[in-house]
Amino acid sequence: MAEKDSAEKDWPEELGTSEEESPRVRVNDRRRIRLGEEENEGEQPAAEESAPSVKPSYIEELEARTREAEQKVTDVQSRFEQVRSELKRETDELRQRLARNADERVTREKAALLSALLPVIDNLQRAVEAAESGGSQESLLNGLRGTISGFESALAQVGAEPVDALAQAFDPELHEAVDTTEVEPELDGQVMAQYSRGYRLGNQLLRPARVQVGRAKSESESAGA
Repeated sequence: MAEKDSAEKDWPEELGTSEEESPRVRVNDRRRIRLGEEENEGEQPAAEESAPSVKPSYIEELEARTREAEQKVTDVQSRFEQVRSELKRETDELRQRLARNADERVTREKAALLSALLPVIDNLQRAVEAAESGGSQESLLNGLRGTISGFESALAQVGAEPVDALAQAFDPELHEAVDTTEVEPELDGQVMAQYSRGYRLGNQLLRPARVQVGRAKSESESAGA
């Protein structure tokens, strides 16, 4: 026991590390320094983000003009869509109104034509009654003539006109040649007979007149005869 105490007592002297004689060693805690740097680095972007963005005045003016131009384009587009919608609505209404007017006009014209044809039917009925009751031939003919006259009047009311054919020069635009007949040279190409009358409505041909056309003999045919 005395030896152990002696050894412990002698140990500082052998190593030369007594508290009075050994110099003080200074130790820096680098962990705290590193943590401080990281904290400073973490705070720097936040400071940069919080810093106000400074733009030149002409850039801000250009951006303002751009926004104003975009707003004008939007307003013009909206106005265009509104005008187009109104124009389409007005066009549809006009088309419907014109269609109704056309239908009403056709109905009126049909009614006028039918009203004009009613007297024709009456005359035909009278002619039939006269023939059945033993009336004279002259009265029957008068009834038929009255019927024809009434029918022509009805056609005239709707604008239909007869096509002149008899004794006229043959016109393929107005006449339809059914047959030919031999005539003198001066009558060559002339309508000699009419089988059915043609009619036209204004400039429109309703039907051509069916006619007979004169055809002069050729010189060879005359010599052969």
